[in-house]
Amino acid sequence: MSETFTTAFLILFVGMITIFLVLSLVVLSGNVLIRIVNAFHQEEKVVPNKAIRRSSVSSEKHGMEEEKLAAIIGAVEILTQGKGKIISIEKIN
Repeated sequence: MSETFTTAFLILFVGMITIFLVLSLVVLSGNVLIRIVNAFHQEEKVVPNKAIRRSSVSSEKHGMEEEKLAAIIGAVEILTQGKGKIISIEKIN
């Protein structure tokens, strides 16, 4: 019976070490891949808008939450690269 436990613990130990080594290789190879990609990838330069204009649209006028209005204005600014202007916002039923 002692020999059976010894064999079981040996297999357990070898299996745990194998899993540890494989997971370590996955983590290390992932880090190496990230460093390689970051070395060749150039970051896009984000040019801040001169000022995000609060167009003639107001939340009180349209009954909209400030966060939603800010998100819409921000999306239009980004998509049109500062050239777009919101004239009005209407809810479609």
